[in-house]
Amino acid sequence: MRAAVISVLGLAALVVASLIAILSPTHTSAPRVPVANGASLLPSSNANPAQAPALRVSLPAPTESTGSIAPARLPASLPETPFADLSTCRSNSAVLGVSRMVEIDTTDGPGFGFEHFKEHDFLHDKEVVLTFDDGPWPHNTPAVLAALAAHCTKATFFPIGKHAIWRPEILKQVAQDGHTIGSHTWSHADLSKKSPEEAKREIEMGASAVHVAVGGKTAPFFRFPALRHPPEMVTYLGQRNVAIFSCDMDSFDFTMRKPDQVIRSIMNKLAKHGKGIILMHDFQRATAEALPELLNQLKANGYKVVHMVPKAPLQTLAQYDEMVQKENKLPTVSSRPTSSVVRSIP
Repeated sequence: MRAAVISVLGLAALVVASLIAILSPTHTSAPRVPVANGASLLPSSNANPAQAPALRVSLPAPTESTGSIAPARLPASLPETPFADLSTCRSNSAVLGVSRMVEIDTTDGPGFGFEHFKEHDFLHDKEVVLTFDDGPWPHNTPAVLAALAAHCTKATFFPIGKHAIWRPEILKQVAQDGHTIGSHTWSHADLSKKSPEEAKREIEMGASAVHVAVGGKTAPFFRFPALRHPPEMVTYLGQRNVAIFSCDMDSFDFTMRKPDQVIRSIMNKLAKHGKGIILMHDFQRATAEALPELLNQLKANGYKVVHMVPKAPLQTLAQYDEMVQKENKLPTVSSRPTSSVVRSIP
């Protein structure tokens, strides 16, 4: 009899617990996505909450003497935002997004950036163009991509040819994420110290290397290393219908070791100029660490991002494509992964 009473009471308790679980309201508020500085961003309204933590940008202290940083946590596939459809990102008021896109007609090699060129002023007050030089670079470039993706915004990258060939998978991710990709010479040589023929080779091999690494269309956009513009090479790029990009403000992030220095440099210059093409380096660890908070501050201070795209893609020259292929690794018949070719034995 006592056992029967206990059984009935247990059944009643189970029924009550089930009713409470059914009637209790579910938690529907969107999770917040942590960023490096401890601030947070609300994910877009159509984001899958279960995937939200994958957008975390975690940038611990340097672990190697080279100054590289540990890889950021990236989603398995970063969200792609087609050039023509930014509605999803625009619906999220917590992120920078892209306020507008501008198409650049590169015929005759126009120059941009008031540091050196005064002809074309296409930005409105409080508008910025984000640009990054010297990549792609392990850990740093992926961290930059993660920060840009978290803010649903776009940038223009000027990679070095040798870096592109060394780590093409990183540059492919830059292209997949919808960013614009120009070039920055083959080896980052100072073209003002090269003969015209040597300088031409640096320009063309760099462009071919980036094109080969991406495996698709790239932009006829070029930035001179150290912003040194030999007049004969400016003329040459005009003949090649390649636009030249200087900047409106140089972050000088390559002289800095701390993220707050990078942020302060850029925000102070923006406060003075009000708008501009910003030069940064995805090669630099401090810049990769600074970017999440820098984007937060751009948003908080009312700045808007303009994304540049070319009217027509770059046309590389076959002879330099061949030179790049010779510089690249020799192909082999085997395509098996290293783990199946090399193994540790007891």
